[in-house]
Amino acid sequence: MKLLLIEDDQEMAQFVATGLRKAGHWVELASDGEAGLTLARGKAYDLALVDRMLPKLDGLTLVKTLRAEGLEIPILFLTTMSGIRDRVDGLEAGADDYLIKPFAMAELIARVSALSRRTKRVGAEIQTQLKAGDIELDTLTQSVSRAGQRVELQPQEYRILEYLARNAGKVVTRSMLLQNVWQLHFDPQTNIVESHMSRLRAKLDRGFDTAAIQTIRGEGYILRAD
Repeated sequence: MKLLLIEDDQEMAQFVATGLRKAGHWVELASDGEAGLTLARGKAYDLALVDRMLPKLDGLTLVKTLRAEGLEIPILFLTTMSGIRDRVDGLEAGADDYLIKPFAMAELIARVSALSRRTKRVGAEIQTQLKAGDIELDTLTQSVSRAGQRVELQPQEYRILEYLARNAGKVVTRSMLLQNVWQLHFDPQTNIVESHMSRLRAKLDRGFDTAAIQTIRGEGYILRAD
């Protein structure tokens, strides 16, 4: 795989790059957030490994910027910030995985491989056009419309809607959203799902008399299929 490593600690960068290269990967380095953002925009990588605390541009802002610009490169955060809130923020920003320093090289290599397999599966199954009722999504441009009217969504709101659209007419639980949108396999004990869902619904329903997403009390959410 062609990997981009954005890490300002030179000793850590060399440790990670050496281990990944021994595992057969090609690694390019960036020592600050601005340089990393420029490389990510200009070249095609299979995966980016990003430190949270970077000079010039922090890792969280870097990832949010890439996602806002529509770059869907898989991203793995490497960081000493180990709190649940830190992990939630990182995944909510658009990262696909989060690994706490210090870590074993074997685990890092395993996670890189897992992200690669997940990306290939998604790529093999991808649909470029999704339709649920009067809502249409273009998965290539991440554009959304309802009854022909454009709906502007933030990246995480779009991911929620795409997951609901792929399961249109079915109940999607809070746990399913945490696992498939945020890659969280535990309950962060926050209102992360509810707050994003509220904003998503407000945008979808603006100017319409019927709710696009129904709440099934005690179960979850349904995006109307017809």
